[in-house]
Amino acid sequence: MNQIRNHMNQLTIALAAFLLMIGQAYSQGLLGQNEPKSQLKEYLTFTLSDKVTKQNVQYKNRYGIPLAAHLYTPKNMDASKKYPALVVGTPYGGVKEQGAGIYAQNMAERGFVALAFDESYNGESGGAPRHVSSPDVFAEDFSAGVDFLGTRPFVDRNQIGAIGLCGSGGFALKAAQVDHRIKAVATTSMYDISGVKRNGWMNAMTAEERTKSLNELARQRWKDVDTGQPELTASFPSKPVTTIPAGMDPIASEFFEYYAMKRGFHPNSIGAFTKTSDMDFMNFPLLNYIETISPRPILLIIGEKAHSRYFSEEAYQQAAEPKELYIVPNARHIDLYDRTDMIPFDKLTAFFSQYLAPKPNEKANLVTESNK
Repeated sequence: MNQIRNHMNQLTIALAAFLLMIGQAYSQGLLGQNEPKSQLKEYLTFTLSDKVTKQNVQYKNRYGIPLAAHLYTPKNMDASKKYPALVVGTPYGGVKEQGAGIYAQNMAERGFVALAFDESYNGESGGAPRHVSSPDVFAEDFSAGVDFLGTRPFVDRNQIGAIGLCGSGGFALKAAQVDHRIKAVATTSMYDISGVKRNGWMNAMTAEERTKSLNELARQRWKDVDTGQPELTASFPSKPVTTIPAGMDPIASEFFEYYAMKRGFHPNSIGAFTKTSDMDFMNFPLLNYIETISPRPILLIIGEKAHSRYFSEEAYQQAAEPKELYIVPNARHIDLYDRTDMIPFDKLTAFFSQYLAPKPNEKANLVTESNK
């Protein structure tokens, strides 16, 4: 058992498992990149639906960082009316052209206005140095999305919710703890990045192991100061590959299957963050006030076979009513990124239709098949 626990703690230190083995196989020279990435030709990892309209938009968060996003609206939307809206965050290290875009598009098909965004310092969003990861800033990015949606004339400010995938599930919950404009929040394959950094995988990190990790981060901080630039964790390959490296840990290989292979590869999604970002996560818990989201509702969606299942189960125990834990049969963690045959969009639609419904004497619109 000690051998298993030590093995899982090693995975935790290497970006919650999946960059440990990837870094041994693929290390990219990405230091010193201070400009957001953009593509000459837009590249989505999914097919754009003819039932929606996608608009490239940009706005700033309260720190003045410009955020790049895709705004999805129903094709047959009447812009003179007001609709419920959703802010959709990416999986940790992902970009809006991947899973977040899939969710935003599918919810727009179901009548919602949906915004998929790149987090600060990543993707096409601004911020320097590149690939910083911050629990504070990433939670703020959700609130900035609410700001933007609430200034659209066709969005009802009283009917804005949030969806967080993987790591952004924790950031969405963190934002909702203090931003009461978020009326309902759903997560899928949620990762509590702060919890796994501070306490280890399955909360198995010892005090001695935590001290060792913090000592390593202290040395890394001095190294960054001396070199004048932050060092990144190892990244995914710069081009999609066709095979998973032999001997890769099962958790790492699952992420590799999505991010490094044709299934989910995107050149803006490198999977790397500055190493010293871990200091913030070890110091600022994400879910410490999750119970205060009540009476606003929480929906936690997780795959039956997901290695990350325990994060949502623990969050469910900590949260107050109304709350729901929804298990998707046979689904792994990454299956809820892009498997539209497994992602419970009907459940999400029912959840947000119920809790973003207008109050008495309020009127909002939801584009459905019946009122086209």
